[in-house]
Amino acid sequence: MSSETYAALAGRILATEPRLGPVRLVAVDGPSGAGKSRFAERLAKVADIPVVHTDDLLDGWDDQFSFWERLEEQVLNPLRHGRHATYRRYLWHRAEFGGDPVIVEPAPAVLLEGVTAARRVIRPELSFSVLVTAPPELRWRRALARDGRDDVAFRAYLERWRVNEDEHFESDATAAHVDLLVDGAAEGPEDRYERLWPVPD
Repeated sequence: MSSETYAALAGRILATEPRLGPVRLVAVDGPSGAGKSRFAERLAKVADIPVVHTDDLLDGWDDQFSFWERLEEQVLNPLRHGRHATYRRYLWHRAEFGGDPVIVEPAPAVLLEGVTAARRVIRPELSFSVLVTAPPELRWRRALARDGRDDVAFRAYLERWRVNEDEHFESDATAAHVDLLVDGAAEGPEDRYERLWPVPD
């Protein structure tokens, strides 16, 4: 394990070739509660690039994997053709899409953050991919704290979600294909992250 600054990583990413049309698409993947959002937000701030959170495009709990068509239509395809992307976030408390539209310009790089962001179908168009990981017990505590719920129904949803994502990562062989594996459990300065290298088999 070694420490690296977000600034250094941003430089490496911006030096890669665009593969999604004119855009360098960067996937930040990993299981729920691993620390993907924190990692993506810190990297995006340093690199001054936008972030698209896949959770914003899910149509509820049952859309864990099938949201990709919506992501492709509203975000990836416009960026691929040098156009701005527009979508509305899913409002989990209202169980519907709404609010002000989110506009993403075809910037030099765009971060795509969320479970399955580095899935097999998009790999050829990724300029860089990251997998953030953390121990299961920590991820569980973080998920409960993040969503502010600890009732029986929520725990059942979360457990089903975790089983499904574990099966996805195994069948998709995500860890074997990313460019960077990050320790999402590490605590340290906000300008640095802990890199796990090499990616384990």
